[in-house]
Amino acid sequence: MAKIRLPSQAGAFYAGKAESLKKQIEQCFLHVLGPGEIPKVVEDGPRRIVGLVCPHAGYMYSGPVAAHAYYNLALDGKPDLVILFGPNHTGYGSALAVMNEGFWRTPLGDVEVDGEAANKIVKGSRIVDVDYLAHRYEHSIEVQLPFLQYLFGSSFKIVPICFLMQDLYSAREVGHAVAEALHGKNAVIIASSDMSHYEPQRTAEKKDRLALQAIEAMDEEKFYSVIEEYQVTACGYGPIIALTTAAKILGAKEAKLLSYKTSGDVIGDYSSVVGYAAVQFTK
Repeated sequence: MAKIRLPSQAGAFYAGKAESLKKQIEQCFLHVLGPGEIPKVVEDGPRRIVGLVCPHAGYMYSGPVAAHAYYNLALDGKPDLVILFGPNHTGYGSALAVMNEGFWRTPLGDVEVDGEAANKIVKGSRIVDVDYLAHRYEHSIEVQLPFLQYLFGSSFKIVPICFLMQDLYSAREVGHAVAEALHGKNAVIIASSDMSHYEPQRTAEKKDRLALQAIEAMDEEKFYSVIEEYQVTACGYGPIIALTTAAKILGAKEAKLLSYKTSGDVIGDYSSVVGYAAVQFTK
C-alpha cells in the first residue's frame, strides 16, 4: 500500500471540498490584493523561475499574496518537480525531515512524492532524515499544494522537506544538496514562510522590509543576520536560506519581491499583524 499523507488543514486553512476550494483559489487571484486575474498556464513557457517564497496562512489572509507567486509561475511554464521547503510548527519528527515515498492528498486529488529525487537529497546532505511524522500535521507545505494543483493538476511530483532546525549552516547544506539533485531537471523550489508575527503594522513592515532587501540581494548571510539582529519572527527563515543557496547554484540571477502585505491590510486591524511576502528567483 502506498503511503498517503492525508490533509490536516482542509476545511480550516482552506476550503474542504474540491469545488469550493477551486473557487476560493480563484478569489485569491481576483482579490484586490492579488494579481487581479486568473492566470492561463503557458505549457511551454520559458521556465526561468528557479524558486519562490510563498506565505502559508489561511487563504483568507495570505492567499492573495501567494497568488502573485503562482500567477507568475503559471506564465513561466509547467515544472515537472516541485521541492517544497517548510518550517516545522508542530515539533514532531526529525530536525530536517523529508518524505521519500507515497502521495499527498488534498481535496483536489493526490500528488506523488518523487522518491528518487528525495533519496538523492538525503544522500547528498547527510543531515536530512526520512521521516513521515514531521509532515503529518504540518500546514506550511500542505497549503501550497492546492495552488499548484489548481494550475497543473496532479501532473507534477513533489519532494517535501520540513525544517525544525533552521540555522544558517544546516539550511545552506540542504540548499546545496537540493541544487545538486536538481541539475538538469525541470524543477522549482518553493520556500513556505510567513514574515513578522503579531507586531504592530509599522514595526512588522520595517523589520520585514530589511529581511526582504537581503532576500532580493540573494545574500543569505545578510538575511540571517537581519533575522537575528532585529528579532524578525519570520517562521520559515531556514527554508528561505536553503532556497537562496540552491537558487544561486542553479543559475538564478535575480530575486524580486512580487507582493508584500500584512493581515492588517486584509482585515483592517493594524494593532497586531502577520506579514506575507511573495518573492521570485529567476534565471
